[in-house]
Amino acid sequence: MTRLFLVRHGPTHAKGMVGWTDLPADLSDTAALDRLSAHLPDDALVISSDLQRCTATADAIARGRRRLPHDPDLREIHFGAWEMRQFDEVHAEDPDHISAFWQNPGLVTPPQGESWHQMRARSDAAIDRLIAAHTGADLVVVAHFGMILGQVERALCIPTTEAFARRIDNLSVTELTHTTGGWTVGQVNHRP
Repeated sequence: MTRLFLVRHGPTHAKGMVGWTDLPADLSDTAALDRLSAHLPDDALVISSDLQRCTATADAIARGRRRLPHDPDLREIHFGAWEMRQFDEVHAEDPDHISAFWQNPGLVTPPQGESWHQMRARSDAAIDRLIAAHTGADLVVVAHFGMILGQVERALCIPTTEAFARRIDNLSVTELTHTTGGWTVGQVNHRP
């Protein structure tokens, strides 16, 4: 049995679509970071996406837990040419494309970006590698909204559109357990 504690990074306060843009996290809410760290298992291994909003959040909650090397495969979906732009701005230029991306998630790819299915394949493989390398461990994975939703979608075997309807707040924890029999889902979007 391997338990995963998927933590969404601290807020960036960005208003556009933020995927691979390397923005810092606002980690000024030290009380929330303290509660989050106290909620996590003391002997857990900590890993994060390689983007600074995740690495800094992981550093802030590690508190003596062993850190694993950052993994770029845990990144958010890559919005490509839509990166850091707001929906309305892109919609004014290409309404059919961006509407299809959000209304029929999965195969539609932003220009120079990646589709939801491509992000899922990348992040699923990263999670599978972690489980194989650390079977039986507790793993704290500091990552992004889309990556965490993708793992919830995977564990619950739900349609992407149903996964998109869920919230994953900054500094929240989503708990998944993997066994030889499959996945179980604990708390989703828990704010300690």
